[in-house]
Amino acid sequence: MFQWKLHGNGRTVEAGSVVAPGERLNWGATVAIGLQHVIAMFGATFLVPVLTGFPVSTTLLFSGLGTLLFLLVTRNRLPSYLGSSFAFIAPVTAATAIDGTGSALAGIVAVGILLALIGVVVQFAGLGWVDKVMPPVVAGAIVALIGFNLAPVAWSNFQLQPLPGTITLVAVILFSVLFRGFLGRISIFLGVIVGYVATVLIQASTGETLIDFAPVEAAPWIGLPEFHLADFTTPQTWSVIAMFLPVVLVLVAENVGHVRGVAAMTDATANRSTGRALIADGVATTLAGTFGGSGTTTYGENIGVMAATRVYSTAVYWVAGLAAIVLSLSPKVGAVFNTIPPGVLGGVTTALYGLIGIIGIKIWVDNRVDFSRPVNQYTGAVALVLAIAGFTMQWGDFQLGAIVLGAVAALVIYHLGNAIARARKTGADDGGPIPAVGPLGGDPS
Repeated sequence: MFQWKLHGNGRTVEAGSVVAPGERLNWGATVAIGLQHVIAMFGATFLVPVLTGFPVSTTLLFSGLGTLLFLLVTRNRLPSYLGSSFAFIAPVTAATAIDGTGSALAGIVAVGILLALIGVVVQFAGLGWVDKVMPPVVAGAIVALIGFNLAPVAWSNFQLQPLPGTITLVAVILFSVLFRGFLGRISIFLGVIVGYVATVLIQASTGETLIDFAPVEAAPWIGLPEFHLADFTTPQTWSVIAMFLPVVLVLVAENVGHVRGVAAMTDATANRSTGRALIADGVATTLAGTFGGSGTTTYGENIGVMAATRVYSTAVYWVAGLAAIVLSLSPKVGAVFNTIPPGVLGGVTTALYGLIGIIGIKIWVDNRVDFSRPVNQYTGAVALVLAIAGFTMQWGDFQLGAIVLGAVAALVIYHLGNAIARARKTGADDGGPIPAVGPLGGDPS
């Protein structure tokens, strides 16, 4: 498992070729690229615990451990970094407000267990049943509603410090269009840095306390992360867990997309590891949630690094995972990230939460969902409004939040609506992907 074949001369990647998962460059280059993967994941991974109130160092620890676990479960054949999943932000925020951190962690554990079980089924039965339960119009609606449901959270932070928030938001957008390749992919990270520096300058010029550096000075350089245990004993925990279940659909989509992306760039046989990838992410998420970390997922940022460097070696991910673990053992690092002011968070999340929603819409566009069909119209329309407005339903101590209601609405409207429309032959049902007419993406010739 730990024997990688040296690629070429070990220093360069030949034109038109890639470094396969079972290959590596020399160890100097491998370490350097591994550290680059840490930088790529860091901008997004630290934001999740900062936004949800989880310890940053703990999340980094389980991010690194999860990555190593992923490599072991997939038999070192699938390169991937497991960072914090944005899909957990909405349910964690709601669950923490309702019943505390312990119940939120229980929800993360439940997602991890369910994802691992889905992975086992996929490993033996394939992915066809997932596509039937969650066709593109439903998948897109569920992914989109998770992002749009967070819009009020972004505004609540933004309005506390509008100037730093505006500077941060503008910086994120500018970096994404100014730079190509790696720098463009970490525009969120760069935007946070610009916003943070701007806030420091505003504090120096006005004398107003916007950032408190006292906790950073007090934090030791070396120490263990802060651990919390998942709480399954509180009565409200089970209603909280219901809010997390739609996240499973997002993680399935992200993992499947990751495997297909790697397979397209390296070897089609990588698709055989889809079930193992789901199992690995499920186990990593369960481990993180049990002891106080954020739920994990495969990272698009790191796919970008692989595409830019053409290095798909799993050796670099062992380096990245170990580096994240080392980084997590410094409480001072965590304290620095906890000083990020609310205005900066408001600016970056205005873009970030919207992007999560746009990913869902992209699923509709990529699959050419036919929105002239009433079933498709109402599947997306009702689910999004329920999430954006924050609909809730409660029976005693049991509460269903907007994410659950939106996901259930999408599934019920689609499947029940199709059944009725087809039985009545009204033509309101989902007719499937729209057939291509002429060339796509340009003027017809």
